Amino acid sequence: MPDTDDLMTIRAMCDDYDVTPRTLRFYEAKELLFPIREGQKRLFTRRDRARLKLILRGKRFGFSLEEIRQLLDLYDMGDQQQTQLARTYGVAKDRLQIMEAQRAELDTAITELKEQMDWVARMIGSMQEAKKAAE
Repeated sequence: MPDTDDLMTIRAMCDDYDVTPRTLRFYEAKELLFPIREGQKRLFTRRDRARLKLILRGKRFGFSLEEIRQLLDLYDMGDQQQTQLARTYGVAKDRLQIMEAQRAELDTAITELKEQMDWVARMIGSMQEAKKAAE
């Protein structure tokens, strides 16, 4: 069993990682985290904390929970994480391509929206001028 100094309660995990107890229970149910259970109490190990950091980072980058699980499961392959790192690199490269394409689409949409807003502003201005002229 891990040293009790290495264990964190669910409340401490929530405070340190800015997550909710529901989030931690969800990740536990999805078998991404494996806290020690003492009755209703959950105690998270150093390994759980490292896994949570990777889960949160993966979610921020848009990885699916299944991708995250597969990457985390590669940790214990016994090859100094070479397989895990190589697979993580591949998933990250694919995700980066998707994000860059999304950014390009967003940049185009922003440009088009600004053009439309400029046109509307000009139309409003000319309508106001025409109204003043008619008065």
